[in-house]
Amino acid sequence: MANGQFLRMTGSIAVTRATDRVIDDRPQRNKALAREAMTSLFQRHEVAAVERLYAPDYVQHNPSIPQGRDALKALVNNLPQDVYYEPGLTLAEGNFVAIHGRIRGWAESTQIVVDLFRVENGKLVEHWDVLQDEVPVAATLGGTAMFDPKEAEIRTETA
Repeated sequence: MANGQFLRMTGSIAVTRATDRVIDDRPQRNKALAREAMTSLFQRHEVAAVERLYAPDYVQHNPSIPQGRDALKALVNNLPQDVYYEPGLTLAEGNFVAIHGRIRGWAESTQIVVDLFRVENGKLVEHWDVLQDEVPVAATLGGTAMFDPKEAEIRTETA
């Protein structure tokens, strides 16, 4: 109302709604990919998973493992049957995924590992890891376990 009079509008009226926020589901997909890769190779010892989950030009930063998918296939094919990987907390941001896990049978002692992957086009293209021997809770100064299988249930926000 202007000066006490109603204004008359002409033309059509369009009712619009704010668009839904675009959700980037890439971190969730990448987390699932990395967890599938680690459990396929180091729980179920599935050599065929290498072709399915790793890029042809896969880069390995672990100095004890040769480069490429063929080397990874050979490694999995020659794993002792007692090698077993347990994934724990998994974090993702953009094209990167980190998994905190535990692996038995890989070394003389059970080890705690953080694996970091870079993902492109739905395949793992690069991998880094850090491993250390697991210390029993009773032997730790802080009295806290280095790994808890239930940590995988922790929900975290991803960017």
